[in-house]
Amino acid sequence: MAAVPHSLLTLEEFDRLYGAEAGWEYWFGEAVKKPVPTWSHGILQIVLANLLFESGYYAGAEIDLKIDPQWQPRPDVLAASIIAGRYPTEPVDLVVEILSDDQFRYIHDKCRHYQRVGIEAVFVIDPDERRLWRWDPGTETLIPVDELQLPNGRVIASATIWSAFDERTAVRDRSL
Repeated sequence: MAAVPHSLLTLEEFDRLYGAEAGWEYWFGEAVKKPVPTWSHGILQIVLANLLFESGYYAGAEIDLKIDPQWQPRPDVLAASIIAGRYPTEPVDLVVEILSDDQFRYIHDKCRHYQRVGIEAVFVIDPDERRLWRWDPGTETLIPVDELQLPNGRVIASATIWSAFDERTAVRDRSL
């Protein structure tokens, strides 16, 4: 049986059908479902946003990047030195993607597109393996790193990330 061709969505159709729903991105005419975040994913978003804020950035999670009308992702965490408008319409300083489920299969494409739209620093973090990578635009590969070297010259060490993560995920005494 032949595959039934489907028509591509316009950005307006995507916004009408999926724009108000969490977990969807617009990729070149298609609605792409993001993996459902786990506890560790969500907590790591908060930790990273706080550390980026402390490092001199405005930072948030799951904010639509409206830079390219053909590709509008929702990075797990993004950071910018200024906030202009409701959504970023110019490249932000950096994005962080947090791996969950089988997301690794398309993370290289996502990093290439972040680079293409002018985002200076792209990082990928695996909360389960406690690994960090930096996207290298020259080789178009993920390079393992021990720290996030931020565009503003500041550095967030891996140990700082995981210490804050462990503090937020520690088992608490429920008898109090």
